[in-house]
Amino acid sequence: MGKYSQDAKELLRLVGGKSNIAAVTHCVTRMRFVLNDPGKADVKNIESMKTVKGTFTQAGQFQVIIGNAVSEFYKDFTEEAGIEGVSKDSVKQAAKKNQNLLQRGVAVVAEIFAPLIPAIIVGGLILGFRNCIDSMYIFENGTKTLCDISQFWKGIDSFLWLIGEAVFHMLPVGICWSVTKKMGTTQMLGIVLGLTLVSGQLLNAYSVASTAAADIPFWDFGFFKVDMIGYQAQVLPAILAALTLVYLERFFRKITPQVVSMIVVPFFSLVLSVIAAHFILGPIGWKIGSAISSVVYAGITGSFKVVFGAVFGFVYAPLVITGLHHMTNAIDLQLIADYKGTMLWPMIALSNIAQGSAVLAMCFLQRKKADAQEVNVPACVSCYLGVTEPAIFGVNLKYAFPFVCGMIGSSVAAVISVATKTAANAIGVGGIPGILSIKPASMLSFAAGMAAAVVIPFILTLIVGKKKGIGAEQEEETKTEVETDLKAYVSGKVIPLKDVKDGVFSEGVMGEGLAVLPDEGTVYAPASGTISVVMEESKHACGISLENGMELLLHIGIDTVAMGGAGFEYRITQGQKVKAGDPLIKFDREKIKKAGYSDAVICVMPEQGNTENLKIYTGMQAKAGETVVVSFDHKGGTDND
Repeated sequence: MGKYSQDAKELLRLVGGKSNIAAVTHCVTRMRFVLNDPGKADVKNIESMKTVKGTFTQAGQFQVIIGNAVSEFYKDFTEEAGIEGVSKDSVKQAAKKNQNLLQRGVAVVAEIFAPLIPAIIVGGLILGFRNCIDSMYIFENGTKTLCDISQFWKGIDSFLWLIGEAVFHMLPVGICWSVTKKMGTTQMLGIVLGLTLVSGQLLNAYSVASTAAADIPFWDFGFFKVDMIGYQAQVLPAILAALTLVYLERFFRKITPQVVSMIVVPFFSLVLSVIAAHFILGPIGWKIGSAISSVVYAGITGSFKVVFGAVFGFVYAPLVITGLHHMTNAIDLQLIADYKGTMLWPMIALSNIAQGSAVLAMCFLQRKKADAQEVNVPACVSCYLGVTEPAIFGVNLKYAFPFVCGMIGSSVAAVISVATKTAANAIGVGGIPGILSIKPASMLSFAAGMAAAVVIPFILTLIVGKKKGIGAEQEEETKTEVETDLKAYVSGKVIPLKDVKDGVFSEGVMGEGLAVLPDEGTVYAPASGTISVVMEESKHACGISLENGMELLLHIGIDTVAMGGAGFEYRITQGQKVKAGDPLIKFDREKIKKAGYSDAVICVMPEQGNTENLKIYTGMQAKAGETVVVSFDHKGGTDND
């Protein structure tokens, strides 16, 4: 049995069983399901599982956030379910049946840009660093930059542009490659097509606006002419050209005999797609992209820019839930190409920060609840670094009000951003590091927006959270549940663990502990905590997680798992909160003995959590709920000290 077998079995039940799973895979932190009937998933109980950090549905997939242990959990899940996992691409294909036309379109755009994001982030960081050394006039009374006074830094600035130019000016190459990769056609042809869009023979796209019409170079075919214009940093022309290449290659591969396929298919596919790109699709794509960016730019800079900023800042986080936020990548890049900067990206970075600040408030409200902090802290950090999903799905949506408070803070921050014309040179760097992508002249105004994105959601979440009793609830739990001892969990004689006739327990393989030779047939909770493990079939054991991080395993008898649950009755369920003295399991001592097994009730501590000076008491006759069998101190002290 694997480490997560029991949880995997429970998750299988809660998603509707094997018959409800059309496909399943996993990524770095999540289980990704395509469910035949999404309505059968018991979301509430799934999210109450200790191993689950949150759930959400996106792009037709039901995703369960597990965390870093997802690969091990996935292995146990597929074994318990008796199904084979599939690739991520297969899951995406299966998920399409749960998507509408808009969702499919957004998914395509997202999948095109996903492989490019790491390079775009690197490019953004490089341009941000170059901003700091070649555009910030902070030397010699504000008249010179670092590059002006240092040849070394001037050389660094020039060298780094090699990378920046490759990322942003040559973006169509990456887009054409990504489209052919996604569509399963020849990627090298995509790269060549992209290179024809940014060739040095063409007039650079950035120079078109400043070049007189009569000076624009052209191809002269005698009876018609075509302008020789490049598409550096252009998004839509590259996507349209690449899709044309894909469908041409599929068409020629289908009609061409195999014997000449290697010659005919690539030749006609590439030549025709390059012709289409420069004669038709490029100019059309440029105009459509420019029209979209013009509308967005007008909204950001026009008479109603404050309203635009307020609305965009408020709705961006909900867009993340739907996946529609991926569309902004293309718009941002088009704005940069057309206007030498984007005012959209700063608002996106501020939205990241606002959601992170709401989580920061939850960290404060739940500061004494260790299991909540396991989710809160990493979610807050990742959100401040620009990755919002753990914060949104793992914390803010779970409680709802932090999500709304983050939206309000984001809205105010976005108003500050557009009102001060805050613009970025690049995209990809979100959250607090996003300031590196901001134009030097806008850094102070972006900092003002950051302050609003930090303070407003934090204070609002704190106020609402306290009104909802979250802070008081946690303090009360700390006072009532933080204990410094374990009481006898069954009446009887307490014996050392080494006296138990079992190699695993008696040798301490599972951890330190003790055993009780019972006088009665009920096991009680030795301390307050959460039921973390149940054995649905055998019912002979359970696990309890305490607030201090200690893990307890209570096990009735030796080898009693073989009884298949006969003589055992649970009084608890997975995820249930229990207090010291609550009944956990009833067991029939006579049935156990007749089956030839010992009825010794064992308690081991696989994890000792935030404790020190642990002492175990044995050799006495104990009374359940009264006799102390284990005592310990809390590291760093407690409110009960």
